[in-house]
Amino acid sequence: MKVAVSSQGPDLESPFDPRFGKAMFFAVVNTDTGQFDARDNREHLDAMLGAGIQSARHVAAMGVDSVISDNIGHRAFTALERNDVKMYVGARGSVGNAVEQFDSGQLKPLSNSDPLGSWLEVTI
Repeated sequence: MKVAVSSQGPDLESPFDPRFGKAMFFAVVNTDTGQFDARDNREHLDAMLGAGIQSARHVAAMGVDSVISDNIGHRAFTALERNDVKMYVGARGSVGNAVEQFDSGQLKPLSNSDPLGSWLEVTI
């Protein structure tokens, strides 16, 4: 299974980033083989509106099965859901910790968007 983790850096020791659209990197881990790749997401950070949707498109294009992140707004949630990408929340620690928590079933599946992840949409 291929999993993308929102991350503050480009390696397994990097801190997990709870922000989906504003995450600097997505760490992509194949949980079957252990293969790891970091994908830069910084081009989407300056988007005042749309960082989440751009990040969702970026992640979906990677061909991942699941995303580990928090604060996934409505539009990003919808884009990921349309691409059959499952979302999980509640990770803590490093990217490596997040993958271990995912593998052991400690993370909660996300069944609807996070209103805190869409705060800009609500205030504009």
